Order: sequence, then C-alpha cells, then structure tokens
Amino acid sequence: MKTLHKMALASLVLLAASGASAQTAAKAGKTTRVTDADVRQMIESSFTSKGPATVEGVINQDATQKACSQYPDRLHVPAAVAKKVEAAELKQVKYPADNNFLGDWKEGEKIAQNGRGMQFSDQVGTPNGANCYACHQLTKAEISFGNIGPSLYNYGKLRGNSPDVVRYTWGKIWDSNAYSACSNMPRFGHKGILTEQQIRDVMALLLDPASPVNE
Repeated sequence: MKTLHKMALASLVLLAASGASAQTAAKAGKTTRVTDADVRQMIESSFTSKGPATVEGVINQDATQKACSQYPDRLHVPAAVAKKVEAAELKQVKYPADNNFLGDWKEGEKIAQNGRGMQFSDQVGTPNGANCYACHQLTKAEISFGNIGPSLYNYGKLRGNSPDVVRYTWGKIWDSNAYSACSNMPRFGHKGILTEQQIRDVMALLLDPASPVNE
C-alpha cells in the first residue's frame, strides 16, 4: 500500500494542480494531505476486478501487510515488530495432515520454472506457478536466475532432511514471513498461491537427493 500511496499521491497532486483551489493553496504555502481513504477511493474508481486479479486483493491488507507497509523494506523493520509478525505468521502455517511433505521433484521443477498465474487473463482456479528462478538459483544447469533471494543450489545436500529442516522448509514456502518478517518472498500457502500438492512437489525439488538441485 505504501508504494500505491506514493503513486496515488503523485497523481492526485498533478490533478489538483490544474484546479484554481490548488493554485490558491500553493500561493498561500499550504499543502493538501492525501489520506489512505483517498488512495483507496482512487484505486477503486480507476481499476476493475477481472478473473483472479481483483481490486480487493490490492487494497484489503491483512495485519502483516499493514505492519510491513510502514517501512521501506524488511531491513528497516524494528526488532520488536519483526518478532511480533513472525510469531503471528508462524501460528498460521498449515502442515500436511498426513505428514507427507515430499511430492515429485519433476513436477516441482515445472512449478519453479512457471511464472504464470493470478493475472486478469487467467481463469479463476487455474494452477499458478511459483516462478522460483526469478529470485533463486536452484540447479547448475539453469544459467538464468534472479538473486533477490539466496541460492538454493544443493539445498538438501547442505542441510540434510531432518524433521526440523523439513518443517522449516515447508513453513518458509507456506509463509515466508514466519521466519523473516516482511520478506520479499510470496506467502505461497497462506495466500493460496500454490496448492498443498504443489508445495509438496517444490519441497521434493529442494530436498529429494535425486533432484537436480542436489546434484
């Protein structure tokens, strides 16, 4: 919301600057304060929901999003706020009821490579991709990847597959904020971006010894 607020503020200032009242206020050295309500109204009147891309998905923030919107990035989040966010999000992580954490790494690779989903042109209910390569290196063969997040190459080989590692990895994918408040990583499970089975498959990509991640 913070970025949208700045964009809307700039737009409202430009629009107001063309009016006589704005010119009068400028001459008097006064400024007009744009509120969150102004931004919300502008977004609602300027955009239309279509398919999985909804206006509500942009303007209706949960508690964590509201907290994180107060800071420019996660490095500026006060320790007390970060601790509160992480504790709240960790409570919301849903682990597999059948205790089956790993799926098919081959399917996980497809999900990691797929960057489509949740766009206005997509059908509601269409499976989304995770677009993992946009932020992480995963395999040695992949030469085009982002570096916003750490390299995950040899993830399972370096960390092993102990119950603690498995639960941490699941929790990180399900809700990244549970371990790193205001993370740039999407909350794949919490926000319903990936299904439980898709998360199992991505888990296998990271942890299965046969996966190219662990060559």
